[in-house]
Amino acid sequence: MPLFYQHNINESTKLAIWQIEEEEDFFLKKVPLQRSITHPHKRLQHLAGRFLLPTLFSDFPLEEIMIADTRKPFLQNEKYHFSISHCGNFAAAIASSKSRVGIDVEMITPRIQNIAHKFLNNHENNFFNEDYAAFLDQWNLKDKVYMEYLTLMWSAKEAIYKWHGDGGIDFSEHIQLLKFTEINHDEEINLPFVFAKNKIVSLSVNAKFFDDLVLAWVIS
Repeated sequence: MPLFYQHNINESTKLAIWQIEEEEDFFLKKVPLQRSITHPHKRLQHLAGRFLLPTLFSDFPLEEIMIADTRKPFLQNEKYHFSISHCGNFAAAIASSKSRVGIDVEMITPRIQNIAHKFLNNHENNFFNEDYAAFLDQWNLKDKVYMEYLTLMWSAKEAIYKWHGDGGIDFSEHIQLLKFTEINHDEEINLPFVFAKNKIVSLSVNAKFFDDLVLAWVIS
């Protein structure tokens, strides 16, 4: 059973990552398939993400999941708040009986640099100024750490986007990092954000690195 990572944050909130190694039949024994998903790998991701929810809470009612106009899955009675993410052969899910949640999992690849301008504002771009880049370049780490930083920022903002759940978000304007924190691969990272659409909300995003994988989540 490839449960890649599990974190029981407290009695009411849990998250996990599943490494997908199974065929569809394995998941279909417990997960209803959304018939509109036709791509085989996307179906696997979809099934693995939902499969995680009763792994976190055994009484999670998968059959009651509905899809909002914004494509956000939800439970009408809000017995659990939950969020699902997937990339490559990984699926992640978080669920809580008390708090709104959002989660995102991302692979670290150079492609993230092509869209950085879409989600970073000038303040966040300045964290990687010339002095810091020169410092990293002494150990040939500049490009690697920059890709990690971009992926971390994208994943954190995606988690907040899912936490919000209503769409219409400008990642660079409405979701802003308040303070840069050093990337530590051995420890959980905490990032202070402000979400500013209609009203200002302070949010704390937690994140963790697993080799070339980044996981970010928010609870509020």
